[in-house]
Amino acid sequence: MSKVTRNDVARLAGTSTAVVSYVINNGPRPVAPMTRERVLAAIAELGYRPNSVAQAMARRRTNLIGIVVPDARQPFFAGLAHAVEQVAAEKGKLLLIGNSDYADDRENHYIRAFLGMQVDGLILISQNPSAQAMADMSAIDSGTRVVMLHHRIELTDNVAVVTDDAGGARLAVSHLLGHGHHRVACFGGSNTRGPYDPVTGRVAGWSEAMAAAGLPVDGLLTEAPFDRVNAYGVARRLLGRPDRPSAVFCVTDDQAIGLLRAAAELGLRVPQDLAVVGFDDIAEATIADPPLTTVASAQGAMARAAVDLALETDPHAWESGPRVREFPVQLVVRRSCGCAPV
Repeated sequence: MSKVTRNDVARLAGTSTAVVSYVINNGPRPVAPMTRERVLAAIAELGYRPNSVAQAMARRRTNLIGIVVPDARQPFFAGLAHAVEQVAAEKGKLLLIGNSDYADDRENHYIRAFLGMQVDGLILISQNPSAQAMADMSAIDSGTRVVMLHHRIELTDNVAVVTDDAGGARLAVSHLLGHGHHRVACFGGSNTRGPYDPVTGRVAGWSEAMAAAGLPVDGLLTEAPFDRVNAYGVARRLLGRPDRPSAVFCVTDDQAIGLLRAAAELGLRVPQDLAVVGFDDIAEATIADPPLTTVASAQGAMARAAVDLALETDPHAWESGPRVREFPVQLVVRRSCGCAPV
């Protein structure tokens, strides 16, 4: 069966292909009501489906937004991508998602692919964009806006939407110190990440809170994978030591859930023997055993800001605004820190 074309619709409706186009695109010229009805009836009878991709490419507006995430299987990134998708849908846009798997070549692949598809905006959640990725983004001349989300970098002409990571960590650690703990470990951190990495900010906030209380941090920083399964193995080694800490600040909730499992297997009661606080407030934090005290970011507001910035077409508005939009956090108190159930 041959494909139905716009010419077929025009012949059946007794009008021109230009008028059919005006009806389909709701403009740019008005169409008489009776003519519009004939065109719509012809479209329904023939089962005509406009080539929306070709139309979008022709007008250089695809109604697509691209987002590149490190790993959409991780609950935090899944939640953030879902929040972006909801805002995009409100604005009549479709979201294309690419997983970089923390690999530069895959991240570069999706950046090039999405920009080549002339997406209306590109949102990048990157642990540390490679030089090639930065070159690809700088070389575009299509007017596509690139917004860094969750992570910013030092040298970029693009804007970033981030969380107050250091402030959130200070809030979490100060809360544990308020429970009388003096050996508060930082789990999942690293001294080797870039200066603008969210984890770097969270480790810095932990260190600052400990220093403000006059407490040492030597030997209390443990690096661990970001998924709960592999973090669990590192947590067993940490908690199995004779000099284990009395409290742990985990830089992500996923790592905290792995640590809670390790504590349970080692016979440690949380929070009686070990207090735990996480960061991100993923959905699973509410059903962890015990429910996890954590730092919540303004995920919905950040997603909205990222989409709005990615779709901003006014050059003045883009250039005159702040390059980094930092959103505040709040401590969500549950039972893992030692507080009574709310």
